[in-house]
Amino acid sequence: MTYRLFLSALVLGAGALAQAVAATVGAPAPDFELRDVNGKTVRLGDYRGHHVVLEWTNPGCPFVIKHYRSGNMQALQKEASDRKVVWLTVNSTEPMHRDYMSPARLGRWTEEQGAVPTATLMDEEGRVGLAYAARVTPHMYIVDPQGTLIYAGGIDSVPSAREEDIKTASNHVRAGLAQALAGRPISRPVTRAYGCSIKYR
Repeated sequence: MTYRLFLSALVLGAGALAQAVAATVGAPAPDFELRDVNGKTVRLGDYRGHHVVLEWTNPGCPFVIKHYRSGNMQALQKEASDRKVVWLTVNSTEPMHRDYMSPARLGRWTEEQGAVPTATLMDEEGRVGLAYAARVTPHMYIVDPQGTLIYAGGIDSVPSAREEDIKTASNHVRAGLAQALAGRPISRPVTRAYGCSIKYR
């Protein structure tokens, strides 16, 4: 756990710190309940029986912009949706930061990008982000139908903000989902996550 994450967890109390430590590949994924950009309550536990992708986002981050402006993230979302995978996009940016978007604004941004997540969730208190030890945007996770965390890390293998690097990168999320959906263990269940630091409260 990074020093920054440790301090953030202390602010939220020992319970949040315990959850952050517990978010381990191979262990049960921390359950959560958040409201989406339309005000609907979404619970991770409601999606038992499905694979779930969690994508931490911040539209002000150049690394996020890279994957959306190129259409890379939207393509992954559509591929997942076509295979009945649930895709939950989570924004943990705290409301006082310049990158913060209100639910309505974030919802409009998502539509403007042509993104197709199952839901876009607001985590303004940062509790869910800390529970998963999410550090950057995008930080990616896969949860299996039994509720076990089976992947945590980067979207791909090239840690840059350049769109042209997407075509030479190995997409860890695409590969991991393909293996999981085929009933095989993910060959690289933990990879390096790269991007902008999450702007926690």
